[in-house]
Order: sequence, then structure tokens, then C-alpha cells
Amino acid sequence: MGKKGFSGGMPGNMNNLMKQAQRMQRQMEEKQKELETKEWEATAGGGAVKVRVSGQREVVAIEISKDVVDPDDVEMLQDLIIAAVNEALRNMEAETNEAMSGIAGGLTGGLGGLGDFGGLF
Repeated sequence: MGKKGFSGGMPGNMNNLMKQAQRMQRQMEEKQKELETKEWEATAGGGAVKVRVSGQREVVAIEISKDVVDPDDVEMLQDLIIAAVNEALRNMEAETNEAMSGIAGGLTGGLGGLGDFGGLF
């Protein structure tokens, strides 16, 4: 009598799912490395303050126009720096999230009736 069902290996759909997951993991690792070397720039105060951040969430450069340096209004300059840094970080995070979601979407899109794993992706 022969056994029906599993014959020691994974069923075809599960095997395909595992291959997709491994491919997605490699793609995510490659994209993460690529994004870590990229830089994003943002400005505040009409370009008076310019900030660049890396994909490693580090500020790599700040440029300040001499026209915005006012010893009597240091708070304004501080606010412009904060605004530019936060905008650059938001831009970096938005692009990173979009890139990773696109990769993860490739896996969930191929699962048919299995859905989205309860919101994991």
C-alpha cells in the first residue's frame, strides 16, 4: 500500500514558497546594502540650511547660508537645522520603506488564498 500525501519532502507549493522567501531575503539584503550607501538631501528656510543624511541614518553634511546666521536669533537657525534634518530622514525612511515593501509584496502577491500572513508584510 502506497502512502498518499507527503513523501518525505515538502509539497510543491510549500517548496515554491520557501524559494520565494529565500529570494526575497536576498533581494532585501541587497537593497539594504544599496540604500546604506545612498544619501538624501533636504533644505529649510528657502535653502538657507541644507542637510544630507546617509542610509545609515547619519547626518553627513550640513550647509548653512551666511545670511541666516543671526547672533540675535540663534533659535531660528536651530529650528531650520532641525527641520532640514528631519525632512532628510523622512525622505530616506520613505524610500527605504517603499523599496522593502515592493520586495515583500512580491512574496505576498504569489500566495493566492493565503493572504498577507496576518499583516506581517
